[in-house]
Amino acid sequence: MRLHPLMTAALAAVAATCLLAATPSPADNAGALRAAPGESVTTTWYEALDALPEADEARDGYVRTAFRHWIDADKDGCNARQEVLIAESLEQPVVGARCVIAGGRWLSLYDNLEFTDPGRLDVDHLVPLAEAWDSGASAWTAAERQAYANDLDEDRALIAVSAASNRSKADKDPADWQPPATAYRCRYAADWTAIKTRWHLAADPAEKAALEALKADCPNRDLTVTIAR
Repeated sequence: MRLHPLMTAALAAVAATCLLAATPSPADNAGALRAAPGESVTTTWYEALDALPEADEARDGYVRTAFRHWIDADKDGCNARQEVLIAESLEQPVVGARCVIAGGRWLSLYDNLEFTDPGRLDVDHLVPLAEAWDSGASAWTAAERQAYANDLDEDRALIAVSAASNRSKADKDPADWQPPATAYRCRYAADWTAIKTRWHLAADPAEKAALEALKADCPNRDLTVTIAR
């Protein structure tokens, strides 16, 4: 079951680790940490960031529909977006017919604002779909892109945030956008690294430099991630 990021903070400190050399992609390089799909690896954020392959990105051919979402994988009547809203509510919401959600309370970690109306929230791909495409997902199968776009097995991959903050972020990486809530930025950087590691994605030079720069203000932390591909 997904837990709200605030609840998981005391159990395991944000994410990242090793890289797999299965399908060739821009992320393949000799220095990458490696593990097989399904394996969980524990390292540190600094080590995972050092191991993150660096490569130029290409947006050629990207369309959002290349990543099918939101799906109801377990056929319980709630799609992936709704599952995130239910899991991340700070209070148990009421889930009605057709998975209509009411009565919850949410904290948007990007800007540290609280909401009681789920209609004012977006469920964001922390590493945007376009960014994933640019950094390796263009070479994936349709099934792999669907799995990425609906990744409920990784608590850091999808996050309920204010619509305003999500639209400000759009498809930007940390070189061009960081959360307005400065207290969350270290965690954001670690989560970003974790997701790129989980899915064997590269970082472009400016993106990696921005993440490296955050190390001056962000302490190292233990990270555990399960490799997806």
